[in-house]
Amino acid sequence: MSKLKLWTPTTWRLLKVKELYTIGHSNHPIETFLDLLEQHGITAVCDVRSHPYSKYNPQFACKSLKETLKKHDIAYVFLGNELGARPNDSSCYAEGKVQYALLAQTPAFKEGIDRLNKGMESYRIALMCAEKDPLNCHRMILICRHLRAEKLKIKHILADGLLESQREAEQRLIETLSVEQLLELAYDKQSQKKAHIAPHQYQLTVREEDEDYEQDSTLHDWLREENAQAVF
Repeated sequence: MSKLKLWTPTTWRLLKVKELYTIGHSNHPIETFLDLLEQHGITAVCDVRSHPYSKYNPQFACKSLKETLKKHDIAYVFLGNELGARPNDSSCYAEGKVQYALLAQTPAFKEGIDRLNKGMESYRIALMCAEKDPLNCHRMILICRHLRAEKLKIKHILADGLLESQREAEQRLIETLSVEQLLELAYDKQSQKKAHIAPHQYQLTVREEDEDYEQDSTLHDWLREENAQAVF
C-alpha cells in the first residue's frame, strides 16, 4: 500500500481545481477501500453518515477508519451532523419521513456545504457514505444535487474503481422513471411555465370584487346570457 503521494494539500491548492468525489464503503475490505481512494488521489474523506459506525463492517466505524486513514496520509472529517440524511431536527420530517427539500434549507446543512467548499480549496475530497450505488444514497441525490449549481466536477467512485460523473448518474436516475411519469412531470412543468399571472389590479379582496361587479353589472349580465346559450 506504500505509494508515492502525488496529491498533497499544497499541490491541490496550487492547481485550484474544483472537483469533488464520492464513494460508498459498502462491504469492501479496508484494503480495497484504501486502494480506491489512492487510485483517485483522494487526500481527505468526508464522512456524511448520520451514524458513523457499521455493525456488519466494523472497519468503517469512525474511530477505526480515522486511524487507518491517518496511516495513509488521508485526512478524515465527520460532517454527519451537518450533511447526514437522518437529522435530529424535527422540522425536516413530514409524517415521520425526512424531506430532503426541507433538510437542504437548514442552517446546519448550509454550514456543512460551506465547510465542504472550504475543504476543497486544500484537499481532494471524497464524500463517504455506506451505499454502494450513488443513486441509492443521499450523497448524490441530496448533497451533490445542491452542489452541482456551483459548477463543480463531481465524480462518483464506483465499486470497480471506475468513475461516474454527476451528469451520468443523473441520466441513470432519469431512466428509473417511466415514460408516463416523465410526461406528467413535463405537463406540470409546462403548466407552471404557461399559467396566467393575474395583474395586481385583478388580485382584489371580496369587497373590491363586489364593488366592481356593481359598477359593471351590464357586462356581467351579458356574460350570463352568453353562458346560458352556450352549446356546451
